[in-house]
Amino acid sequence: MGNVVVYGAGGTAGSRIVAEAAGRGHRVTAAVRRPEAVTWLPAGVRVVTGDVTSARSVAELAPEADVIVVAVGGGERALWRTAAENLVTVLRDLPDPPRVIHVGGGATLLTERDTPFLDEPDFPAGYREPALGQADALALYRSSADGVTWTYVSPPPVEFHPGERTGRYRTGTEHPVTDGQGRSVLSYEDLAVAIVDEIEEPRFENMRFTAAY
Repeated sequence: MGNVVVYGAGGTAGSRIVAEAAGRGHRVTAAVRRPEAVTWLPAGVRVVTGDVTSARSVAELAPEADVIVVAVGGGERALWRTAAENLVTVLRDLPDPPRVIHVGGGATLLTERDTPFLDEPDFPAGYREPALGQADALALYRSSADGVTWTYVSPPPVEFHPGERTGRYRTGTEHPVTDGQGRSVLSYEDLAVAIVDEIEEPRFENMRFTAAY
């Protein structure tokens, strides 16, 4: 089994990724800003102080990792680009760098007109800065990540909530995966399944994928 470092492990997505990976036997390190506040992660998970916006933190944890998962949230637009910059800068200098799996936003997915959802006139203003930050990170991986293997994961742009782990999902790349009614829906639990599946059997190296039912 692999060594998986999860930044943002105390969050809604990160905690589920930690649980899924640990449940499958991976050695998981949960990197959080305040370890003392994270008490609900599975037994056996190593909890450490970590901040993906700190190049020093990345440099400390990267050498022992097979995969680094970025599942951080909140903050200003610069958060996600800084995270991507730190990872690319630090990892490209390692002799055997870990793979990066970056949990990004669904707003960067494309509409039927091949324009990002975040550019729609009715896109909520309160989500625009985080969405732009995630778009910045995706652009950086695509343009500047030579020597680093990365995967950017986008959940559905709207109907993405905590729920049931079914273990099933379908994948796509640039456009949301929709059902017969045109809906794109996924639980956080099944996003975690899709991510750990990708860790174990890579299919989307150096590209973005999305998942839904």
